[in-house]
Amino acid sequence: MGICFSRKAMKTKASNRISHDSAATGDGGSSNRWTRNRSTKKDKFEDSAIYERALAAAILFQQHLQNGGDVQFDRSTSLRCPPANGRKQPAFPRSSSSRPRSLTDALVQPHQLLNQDVKLDDLETNHFVLVHGGGFGAWCWYKTISLLEEGGYRVTAIDLTGSGIHSFDTNSITSLSQYVEPLTGFLKKLADGEKVILVGHDFGGTCISYAMELFPHKVSKAVFVAATMLTSEQSTLDMLSQKAVTDDLMRQAQIFRYANGNTRAPTAIELDKSLLRDLLFNQSPAKDVSLASVSMRPIPFAPVLEKLSLSDKNYGSVRRFYIETPEDNAIPIALQETMINKSPPEQVFRLKGSDHSPFFSKPQALHKLLVEISKVPST
Repeated sequence: MGICFSRKAMKTKASNRISHDSAATGDGGSSNRWTRNRSTKKDKFEDSAIYERALAAAILFQQHLQNGGDVQFDRSTSLRCPPANGRKQPAFPRSSSSRPRSLTDALVQPHQLLNQDVKLDDLETNHFVLVHGGGFGAWCWYKTISLLEEGGYRVTAIDLTGSGIHSFDTNSITSLSQYVEPLTGFLKKLADGEKVILVGHDFGGTCISYAMELFPHKVSKAVFVAATMLTSEQSTLDMLSQKAVTDDLMRQAQIFRYANGNTRAPTAIELDKSLLRDLLFNQSPAKDVSLASVSMRPIPFAPVLEKLSLSDKNYGSVRRFYIETPEDNAIPIALQETMINKSPPEQVFRLKGSDHSPFFSKPQALHKLLVEISKVPST
C-alpha cells in the first residue's frame, strides 16, 4: 500500500517502514489514479451539519460544567448524528478543509477504500479502542469513528480520567493508574478470549503501554499515532525532555497550574489556546481547531512524571505499529524516530503532510492505515 523506506541497519530489531505517500495497486506495478469528485451542495451541507452538532455539544457541555452541573460518563462509543431532513448520511464523511488535498488524503469512491475487501469475520478482532492524547478527549476521534463504523468495525473511544466529558478534577489526579482507569476498567470487563486493537495518540501512547503490560492477552495489536512509545523505567517527561530547545513551541504553549500552592509541584498543564493551531493543528481544518479550542482540558502532571515498568513477557508480547506524522510540531519527527529506533515496532508507517493530529488533518489516510493494520495476519 506504500513505498518502503530503506534504512541503515540498526543494532536492535529492524522495523518495516511504509510511507503512505501514494496508493499502490495490488499487482505491484503502476499506481491507480485517485478519482476526485466535486463536492455537491448536499455534501457540504451534511458535512457541515455533523461538525456543527459536535461543536454545539462541546459548548453546551462546557456551559453545563460552568453552571455547576455534574455529568457521569461511562465511555464514548461513537459520535452519531441523525440524518439531516431524513436523508441518508454520506457513507464516507469528508474533511472539509479548504486547503489543497494531496493523494494521501484523496476524496475516494467507496469501492476504492481498503476495507471493501476486508472480511471482518476472518480478522483476529474487528474492535478498535481509541485512546486520546493529553488534553484531548474521545471527541477528537469523531471522523475516525465514523469511517471505521461505516466499514463494519466496532469502535470504542475512551475518555480518560478528567478528560473529555469525564467529570473529574484534573488537578486531583495523582498517578498514571488513576488517569488510565477508564481504559484498564474497560479491558478488565472484556469477555474471556476477546481481543481489541489499541490505538494511542500523543500521551495516549504511554497509556496504552501501561494497559498492554496489565492485559497483554486482551490486546491483539497496538498502534502508536504520533505517540509516546517509551522503554521500561522511562517516563513521558524523560522522553519529551530529549527535545530541549530554548524557543521550543511546546514550552511556550505550556501553562502550569499549582492547585496545591506555588511551593509544591505543578498539578496540571494547560496549553495556550492562541498557540494551539501552530502546535497541534498546523495542517488541520479551521473548524476542527475551533472544536478543539472549546473541548480541550488540562493535562494532569503526575502521570507525565511516572516511569513505566514494561516487561518483555507482557508488553513485549503485543505486536506494535507506529504511524509517523512528519509535519508534527508537538512531537517532532526526529523525536518520533528516536523512540522508534530505541524500541522498534513491527512496522512503521508515515502519513505525508500530517500534523500532530492526523484524525483531523488526514482522516481518510489514517483510516486506511488502521484498516490495513487490522488486516495484518497473526504470526
